[in-house]
Amino acid sequence: MPPRVSLQPTFKAFNGSLQIRSPLAQLAITPNKTSVRAASTEGKERRRHDPYLIAQARQRKAANLSRQQALAEKREGSLGHPVYGESTPFIEELKIKHAASQSSHLNHFLTPQELENALEYSKNLTAPIENTKRDTADPMREAVVAKSHLNEHANAQEAIKRIVNIHNGNTADQMRIRIQKCIETFGRHNTDKVLPPKPTAVSHDSATIHLEKTPRVGPDTGSPEVQVAILTAKILNMTRHLETTRQDKHNKRNLRLLVHKRQKLLRYLRKKERGGPRWKNLMETLGLSDAAWKGEISM
Repeated sequence: MPPRVSLQPTFKAFNGSLQIRSPLAQLAITPNKTSVRAASTEGKERRRHDPYLIAQARQRKAANLSRQQALAEKREGSLGHPVYGESTPFIEELKIKHAASQSSHLNHFLTPQELENALEYSKNLTAPIENTKRDTADPMREAVVAKSHLNEHANAQEAIKRIVNIHNGNTADQMRIRIQKCIETFGRHNTDKVLPPKPTAVSHDSATIHLEKTPRVGPDTGSPEVQVAILTAKILNMTRHLETTRQDKHNKRNLRLLVHKRQKLLRYLRKKERGGPRWKNLMETLGLSDAAWKGEISM
């Protein structure tokens, strides 16, 4: 085996600082210690302490925030608010201060006619019995007893009216009255007599022939417009509560669930009715805008 021969040069042309080396050899002797991560960190530190770069960053941030605010205002102005709609007569009647003034709605599932009949029956039932022997009857005493009976009946009538007044009921009773009003206003057992049918598609010979629907019996409580109106009444009640208790996170989540559920029903109704008279009547009566059903609702 031949002996190994060292390739290191034994002679050098120059010594000291005038020694000539190649660039690759110089890099091998003193390698670069700056990495990509160190360079990025150094740039961040420089930007953090440079007042000119800081002012530029703040200016860009302010411009972005103002642009986002302008876009949000434009979007809200064009679509409206997903929760708060326009004020309409029906919406005003759903509020508490107007619910108490409605004489047609009483508490404890009573109607004004039933209340009048019950008061009249109780008045006749408690009336003093007239003496059949008129020869021995005392007219003065009968007049006093009749006047006392009328006073007692007036007091009882006032007490009963206060008991059945919806203004003295709790929140559940008032919500039940609002739900009844929604059913009466948007139920198809009433709107079918007023609103025209939705526009029909062009029939074809090969189209499926659908049988005639069974007539509706009783009030309509399951149609999508009735459910949307009931959800709107609950949303109004929830927003009134959250105006005074801002830290109620549980009911904030319930409000989001109600709003998204109403959005799904509105999309379904718009798809089925094709923007027909039922859809227009619902949106105009409830004062809802396109933001209640279009796009993604974030609260």
